[in-house]
Amino acid sequence: MLIREAEAGDWPRIWPVWHRIVSAGDTYSWDPGTPEEAARALWMGSPGRVYVAEGADGTLLGSACLTPNYGGPAAHVANAGFMVDPDRAGHGVGRALAEHVLAEAKAQGFSAMVFNAVVETNPAVRLWTSLGFSILGTVPDAFDHPRDGRVGLHIMHKAL
Repeated sequence: MLIREAEAGDWPRIWPVWHRIVSAGDTYSWDPGTPEEAARALWMGSPGRVYVAEGADGTLLGSACLTPNYGGPAAHVANAGFMVDPDRAGHGVGRALAEHVLAEAKAQGFSAMVFNAVVETNPAVRLWTSLGFSILGTVPDAFDHPRDGRVGLHIMHKAL
């Protein structure tokens, strides 16, 4: 697997994965009906960096974005988003992307990473805790899950 910084030309390969994940409505708090151009601005926009994970044959396996979570005097705290092609889940792509992005965040001078809204039923919670993230708190009943009803949103943190 190769993980590299994304280029503008990667968006057409990222979009189907982004759309499939967000439109499922069970892991991200973005509108499941987000149009492509708005999605591109959310994922590929400044001031962040975007990464892609590719298989040996060049197939897109997943993508991640890294950006400051706050601005000004708090701009040293990062935020990131991760999307793995659902057909590739369970094969270490998410962990590899996470480890890469955490190393990139540290190299770019971030001192911590915060996730603002991790759906508590998201299987990725296990990944984040295994990588040293802690749950700072949970906003109860904040997310309308399509199968589980209202569930909480975790706020998660890791010092880098």
